[in-house]
Amino acid sequence: MIPGGHSAAIPGGHSATIAFDERGLAPAIVQDASTKEVLMLAYVDAESLRRTQEDGTTWFWSRSRRGYWNKGATSGNFQRVVELRYDCDADAVLMLVEPEGPACHTGQRSCFHRIL
Repeated sequence: MIPGGHSAAIPGGHSATIAFDERGLAPAIVQDASTKEVLMLAYVDAESLRRTQEDGTTWFWSRSRRGYWNKGATSGNFQRVVELRYDCDADAVLMLVEPEGPACHTGQRSCFHRIL
């Protein structure tokens, strides 16, 4: 993981510098491209963002397992990337996806299914 900014190509020919934190991570919000429902929040580093762009499915850095994971690789619930966006501070990524099943490990469509 590379701390600080890293130049990452954004699909569509755009280029952006994502401001990763001191651990080399940036939050990634995953949203259903059709319904706009927020499905999950995870973290990316430069490598997982590169893998996402090349593979067309979502890749993340697992802070607990300290390794890369491709959403759906074990469950079959892949998320096909439609578009990648980043916020005005370039320190968070929004992944618009077509989900192929639930996003949450509990089987819920969204990880945000509980009301506070």
